[in-house]
Amino acid sequence: MAKLYFKYGTMGSSKTASALMCKFNYEERGFRVLLIKSCIDKRDVQNGEIVVKSRIGLWAKCYTFMGDQNLFEFVKDKDYLNNRDVVIVDEAQFLTKEQVEQLKEVSEFVPVLCYGLLTNFKTELFEGSKRLVEIADSLHEIKSVCRCGKKANVNARFANGKISVDGDEILLGGDSSYEAVCFSCYEKLLKQAKNDQKTLN
Repeated sequence: MAKLYFKYGTMGSSKTASALMCKFNYEERGFRVLLIKSCIDKRDVQNGEIVVKSRIGLWAKCYTFMGDQNLFEFVKDKDYLNNRDVVIVDEAQFLTKEQVEQLKEVSEFVPVLCYGLLTNFKTELFEGSKRLVEIADSLHEIKSVCRCGKKANVNARFANGKISVDGDEILLGGDSSYEAVCFSCYEKLLKQAKNDQKTLN
């Protein structure tokens, strides 16, 4: 049945690997799959082309879309609104509210599976993720584990080895890194950072 699916998880929860395996499974059964992601994410390139690539080495060619692009028209122009077509979106947190609503319209014709983060490093919902939670037909959490062994549910950003809650919502590459942690560890790291700052002052 054609639906809008949102499969979300923290950093390192194998969302992209899951998206690529889903693509393979559909194609193995004779479906055509349109794999897309936002042009914001240009980190992964193979043979000069932007691809969707997982940490475990799986990758596939994809189409990219602009932040102001109408995704219903985008999918329609690619001729993927037919029976036995599927649309898979990686890094769905970069979608705009309007684009999520356009994908909802696409899902009236074909299944649309969105994979992405739920919240940013400040524990706030991304715009696209928020709208997906509101209107997706199916929500599924892809779980990952914190350093302490509990379920990770916060995408902590680190700069120079210390947790950071400052800066732009979207930061790809650079000197910052991310780690999925539980909320308890997140609060401990914040407290430690504040104490370290007081010591320096």
